[in-house]
Amino acid sequence: MAQAQDTPGGIIRNLVINTISVYFVSLLLKRGIIVDSFLTALIVAVVMSVLNVTLKPLLIFITIPLTLVTFGLFLLVVNVLTLYAADYLVDGFEIAGFWWAVAFSLLVSFLNSVLFGLGKRPNTYQ
Repeated sequence: MAQAQDTPGGIIRNLVINTISVYFVSLLLKRGIIVDSFLTALIVAVVMSVLNVTLKPLLIFITIPLTLVTFGLFLLVVNVLTLYAADYLVDGFEIAGFWWAVAFSLLVSFLNSVLFGLGKRPNTYQ
């Protein structure tokens, strides 16, 4: 059975939530993260989705020793590298530096978890 995120409606919902997160976090971090428009945020969300499926697993595999030595903290660097790849690929999306990328990554993750949590229905038993 397909899960909700695997259906076309679920994928669109995820994309909309990711786009909103990217856009609003860029407004919050406007000194270090530049997203020209909401359309650019949509493109960034799509590119990040593709990079998270293709590039990120490869980077994680290559950096397993560093990840183990740093007790998983090197995964933050992998996230930043993925963001820099999106920065390179998308016109209108710019990252001012490493720490801005870390802050962006953490805030987008936090906002996504809040927004995805709002969409869940509580379990009710009748």
